[in-house]
Amino acid sequence: MRGPGIVPTDPGTPALRTTRQKFDQLVLDLVTPLDERWQRHLGLVEYAVEDAPMLPDDWGDETVPLSSLVRGKGQSPTRLVIFRRPIEHRATNRDELEAMVHTVVVEQLAELLGLPPGEVDERYGDDG
Repeated sequence: MRGPGIVPTDPGTPALRTTRQKFDQLVLDLVTPLDERWQRHLGLVEYAVEDAPMLPDDWGDETVPLSSLVRGKGQSPTRLVIFRRPIEHRATNRDELEAMVHTVVVEQLAELLGLPPGEVDERYGDDG
């Protein structure tokens, strides 16, 4: 066979998304409704996905963080970073991956809001 097995919808772009792109889309799909619901209380929050956290050489904990939350000060926004590789490493299938990302995001937003996670999203706890 000659040529691509799948013809891209947009010429010049790959027809299949990478694992990273799929994970980014998953995070976006989970974050968007939560941010829209709580934006009035949260203020400006930047969401990001990084492959893995940068850990110091003397990191003594046996676990690797799944996310990072840095509260904004003054004009700087709050920043919530989801770490893709540690989450993917713990999930055995797509449903577990989605549930784990949902749990991490809801717990971090609950921390920001000072609310129990179940109040931030009623689906919290139903993830697995």
